[in-house]
Amino acid sequence: MSHSAEVQVTSRSGLHSRPAANLARLAARVDSAVTLHSDGKAVDAESVLALITAGIDEGQMVTVECVGNNSEIDLAEIVAAIQSGLGD
Repeated sequence: MSHSAEVQVTSRSGLHSRPAANLARLAARVDSAVTLHSDGKAVDAESVLALITAGIDEGQMVTVECVGNNSEIDLAEIVAAIQSGLGD
């Protein structure tokens, strides 16, 4: 099953260093495969390097897609983390 949602990145540094690492850890922990879509790019949310090189800045809108048996629950957790700033 697949679920997706659009969310605004709120971390001051965008998805760089610490926020990217926090998101990658969370994406690796959930059961679903997590992909972020932004500006026509799709990146694996488990990859810190992919998140950083995507160049996602504060205030930018991204679409989070979760695919798996618990995709709805996993999506809610990831969206909440992004909205909270990912520890930035």
